[in-house]
Amino acid sequence: MTVRDRLVVVGAGAVGSAIAWAAAREGLADEVVLVDPDPGSGASRVAGGMLAPISEAWPGERDVLELGAASLASWPAFASRVAEDAGRPVGLRREGTLQVAVDAADVADLDRVAAHLEAWGRPVERLTRRELRRLEPSLGPSVRAGFAVPDDLAVDNRVLLGALGAAGSAVGVVTLARRVVRVLDDGARVTGVSFEDGGVLEASRVVVAAGAWSSTLHAVLEGRVRPVKGEILRVRARRTSLAPPSRTVRAAVSGRPVYAVPRDAGGLVVGATQYEAGFDPDVTVGGVRDLVADVERVLPGIADYALEESAASFRPGTDDNLPLLGPVGPAGLVAATGHGRNGMLLVAVSVDAVVAALRGDPLPDAARAAAADRSAVASG
Repeated sequence: MTVRDRLVVVGAGAVGSAIAWAAAREGLADEVVLVDPDPGSGASRVAGGMLAPISEAWPGERDVLELGAASLASWPAFASRVAEDAGRPVGLRREGTLQVAVDAADVADLDRVAAHLEAWGRPVERLTRRELRRLEPSLGPSVRAGFAVPDDLAVDNRVLLGALGAAGSAVGVVTLARRVVRVLDDGARVTGVSFEDGGVLEASRVVVAAGAWSSTLHAVLEGRVRPVKGEILRVRARRTSLAPPSRTVRAAVSGRPVYAVPRDAGGLVVGATQYEAGFDPDVTVGGVRDLVADVERVLPGIADYALEESAASFRPGTDDNLPLLGPVGPAGLVAATGHGRNGMLLVAVSVDAVVAALRGDPLPDAARAAAADRSAVASG
């Protein structure tokens, strides 16, 4: 096999695993190698799994909203293809989202978001306290107002990771449990990757999907992606507990965002704190305290749930909250990183963008705002 036929994808989170699967499925290389020291770990394992661009929207971030909306529209077909190749479900949920607020200031913020969405042609269904509790009886009396986004989806991140691994294996993806420390090039083109142990794997194309660590892999990415620490809790309703909500519930509690995303068998993922703390891996007492206090304001019955897990990881942040997608730097280098808090949501559009780049086609219209070379384009 010639070197020019090898594609290396660095990072086996949801984005990297999906890209490796799609590239092998489409026959974009004779060999697709997915490299990660611990496949399926990192931010993808510590994720709520919300596919919720409308309820995530914030004034001033229209490009973020439009990119997320495009990805949401692609998600059902993407999930169907993965499930077909994997021979198992991907954990997609279709119950929708409720966005709620618990004090006057948070209600005012909610109204501003709703007004901006309506101005952008994306109206939401505003609901009273009584209407919200009719939809989800587990909501507490502190909840004052909110809106519903019935078209939002959610995914069980760990079910998805398992399905992506199985789908990749089914179409011939080779997975290596090694740590890449650098993407190599000759000044004009990519030549391969080097490993922590000193080894080298030759390749003519490399996709960097290494999340918060992506900036360390090539000079052209340095300083463009940074770690944003997030902590989550996984809880489960006990036999004597009030039933959890069937929909994703997002809230603002004294200005702090909190969410609860349903899982099967009475489970909920509660998140997420957000810190600029570098690569600090510890779950802090303060982070757990804030999550518990805030979610209990919204879902009081959660106090009786079993605490199954607390975890922290690092979301790959960028300065404009848009990912880096597509060609960047030397020929053959493709970025798929910087997804921030929207990694699960943006998997589908990231696959479309990177597959287009690997074919030599322009990025899809939906992904152009997230072009990895946008800073060079802007300065030029």
